[in-house]
Amino acid sequence: MKSALEEHLKLSTWVAETQIAFLETVSCEIFDCFSRGNKVLICGNGGSAADAQHFAAELSGRFVVERRGLPAVALTTDSSVLTAVGNDYGFEQVFARQVDALCFPGDMVIGLSTSGNSANVDCAFTRTKELKGRTLGFLGRDGGVLASKSDLAVIVPSEVTARIQEIHILMIHLICERLDAFVLDADSQGYE
Repeated sequence: MKSALEEHLKLSTWVAETQIAFLETVSCEIFDCFSRGNKVLICGNGGSAADAQHFAAELSGRFVVERRGLPAVALTTDSSVLTAVGNDYGFEQVFARQVDALCFPGDMVIGLSTSGNSANVDCAFTRTKELKGRTLGFLGRDGGVLASKSDLAVIVPSEVTARIQEIHILMIHLICERLDAFVLDADSQGYE
């Protein structure tokens, strides 16, 4: 437990010392997406599927402060779609098929993959690019194949899935905190 906590603290310090400016950029990109009237679609597998749902809930519901809901959808939640697409097209297409149905130019698809090599997130990113959407990868290890397919990529430098997921959720919370502030400021100035 002590070594796990030590690595968690080391990675949290890495975020604080090296990633704040990048997370500000990511927050601005997501806010700009919403400001244009676009939406965010989020996907991942296993624990990252849960994190995708968590992220979408913080955006469409609320994070800390009362503000309007933001258009965010987790592509991991509809078991009928996941099983139908998985059965008819293969598991690699479970997110790409939903992107095909829901993504419009200017929308953002966020993919969470601790390895950076999730085939179904890769297919979703490929389809997003074809539809003129933007891609944001929350990745781990060396970023894998998804690093080069992401317009923006945050790569947690760890080999341990649990530590990567912990830092992903920390970053997601930091981004949500900034989005709360951006939305409240925009609304107070009368922007939609």
